[in-house]
Amino acid sequence: MTFDLRAALPLLIPKAIGWAEAQYNAMTQAGQPLNDVLLSVARSVGVLRPELIRVIEVPCLPLPDDPDLKQAALATGLLAPGMVGLTLGHGVCVCHRHGNVRVLSHEFRHVYQYGQAGSIAAFLPSTCSKLLPWGITMHRLRSMRGHTRGAMPNPPLNQTVSVLRAPGGQVTAVGKS
Repeated sequence: MTFDLRAALPLLIPKAIGWAEAQYNAMTQAGQPLNDVLLSVARSVGVLRPELIRVIEVPCLPLPDDPDLKQAALATGLLAPGMVGLTLGHGVCVCHRHGNVRVLSHEFRHVYQYGQAGSIAAFLPSTCSKLLPWGITMHRLRSMRGHTRGAMPNPPLNQTVSVLRAPGGQVTAVGKS
């Protein structure tokens, strides 16, 4: 089946914004605020209001239910197998056992980008229109530029942030090890 993303984009963007805003609301309601270590990491990558960030740990990243939106997200690599983090506004979602400083600092840089755009509704159309001319998936683009190198700090890989599920299912970011 051929999928013309460029032609579908005007119809998909409103759906993507709706889905992203719903996910953001869920992340900010269930997610936990940053501790002092993570507040510092977020500030170091340019986030102006790190106290608004909420982190939630999940078994796997969410995908849209809408089949066309899901196909577009997977085709562009905006959501891809093997991804361990997703940022929507100030909501950060990380897969179990991947809440290390390197992954979180990368996701916090996306929080910064959303902040620069002003909202999810402003960020997504701009980002999608910038990706289309490349004709490659995001994970290929990331690997070409060195993923998290550059403007973001590159802390030791063994520095992890414990993101634990408390009794009753509540998620808590408790610090680094």
